[in-house]
Amino acid sequence: MKNCIVAQSGGPTSAINASLAGIIRGVLEHPDYDRIYGALNGITGILEKRFLDLTDDFQKEENLDLLKVTPAMYLGSCRYKLPNVKEDITPYEFIFKVFESLNIGAFFYIGGNDSMDTVDKLSAYAASIDSPVRIIGIPKTIDNDLCVTDHTPGFGSAAKYVASSMLEIFHDVAIYNLKSVTIVEIMGRDAGWLTASSILARNEYCAAPHLVYLPEAPFDTENFLTDVNQMLQEYDNVIVAVSEGIRDKDGNYISASSDAVDHFGHSRLSGAGKALEYLLEDRMSTIRVRSIELNVLQRCSSHISSRTDLDESYQQGLHGVSLAAEGKTGLMVTLKRISNEPYKVVCDSAPVCEIANQVKSVPAEFINEQGNDVLPGILPYLKPLIQGESGVNFSKGIPTYLPIPHLL
Repeated sequence: MKNCIVAQSGGPTSAINASLAGIIRGVLEHPDYDRIYGALNGITGILEKRFLDLTDDFQKEENLDLLKVTPAMYLGSCRYKLPNVKEDITPYEFIFKVFESLNIGAFFYIGGNDSMDTVDKLSAYAASIDSPVRIIGIPKTIDNDLCVTDHTPGFGSAAKYVASSMLEIFHDVAIYNLKSVTIVEIMGRDAGWLTASSILARNEYCAAPHLVYLPEAPFDTENFLTDVNQMLQEYDNVIVAVSEGIRDKDGNYISASSDAVDHFGHSRLSGAGKALEYLLEDRMSTIRVRSIELNVLQRCSSHISSRTDLDESYQQGLHGVSLAAEGKTGLMVTLKRISNEPYKVVCDSAPVCEIANQVKSVPAEFINEQGNDVLPGILPYLKPLIQGESGVNFSKGIPTYLPIPHLL
């Protein structure tokens, strides 16, 4: 019998621990596997030999159930990029020696685009040395920007939070009998799926957001000012949904810090909402303007997470274990949508090399010609993903989550 190891990486979500729970359950129930280890803080936990043995604690059903609804990452995260194997083979050799010492038969990495890059590199190295270790990627990202799969774990819950917050913001601004503009900045560096989901707030009395700007459509400040002026002719309180990654026709981020990049080479963004707030204040001095950045709140609000999201995330973890046990490797678990009404998806898989370092953008067919709104045609895609409540338990009025002393 072989053992397995799992790690989590990238930004947290409300559903990533549900995927972890699925992996743990899949390993514990499979006759080919013995123990399940968790590497702390992503791939760096393997490089630094920091592990948890998850086997005994999660034999208890109540612990698995609590893990499913616990936000963020039970095992912690990292933002570490493996070097090109041709430039530095050392970390690869070390990682596979660790696998050998722990009798590892499969490694599961839960994460987004950069994490799938790690899965791709480790899979290629394993093939080059004829390693028996199976490497499987389990998707995660609120950005919903992984290719091939219909949607990503974490997106549905974040979309539910964004839409709910948008409706609450509308109720807040509607109480004042004066002209105002509220800009809501929503996460999304290169893909506007999450910002697009804000239109789920619209109903028979709420037209908010009145304007929506995504990275997929070139942003022009003069057109923006015109758009806002036109909306103020019709509404007293205009609410604008804007992606953090909006950029001009030349591809320059509206909010990018000059020459500042992160470890993966991504531009550091410094506040699209605030930049537009200052612009409006300068050009519309008589209008009340404010900006709101949802920031990390949209990632891990488990108290308002989607049951559909949690259930699908759990199933994808289980499916990843099945793939590894079948001897498959170098794959990412995917979802294939069968229908919208009734909503039905099935778990599938695709070569991770076809997914890593790619971006799935919001299709042009869902964006209006002016580039300042999202069309209703996207709603059948979005609506099923936010259905159902998480079932989080409360104690003394506060949600009950699985403790994380190992991260502290």
